[in-house]
Amino acid sequence: MQLEDYFNFLAPNDIRLKGTRVGIETILYDFTHRARTPEEIAQTYPSLTLEQVYATIVYYLHNSEAVSKYVADWLEWGHQQWKAQQLNPSPAAIRMRKLRAEQEAKKKANESQVSIG
Repeated sequence: MQLEDYFNFLAPNDIRLKGTRVGIETILYDFTHRARTPEEIAQTYPSLTLEQVYATIVYYLHNSEAVSKYVADWLEWGHQQWKAQQLNPSPAAIRMRKLRAEQEAKKKANESQVSIG
């Protein structure tokens, strides 16, 4: 079995483990940014085998420059999506922000009444 046989190369920016919907970026982020062990990663994602996690790490180690760019692009895309969402929130997000602000205001009001009384 070739190392690439573990993956579905759906697009240049979408590499997933065969038989799952898990992208390699998920495993590699946990491995490189959260310092999780392969065993911890496999326990976190029950649809993955430990062999698939190791295959992803080995693939990264054999193609570190290209895969590092892949993960960096994924992180940048996520950041851009977050910024766009902050600039144009959904009606549900607006309602949640309003409710959160109201709860915070009530909490502060209660705290000030307790400290006065």
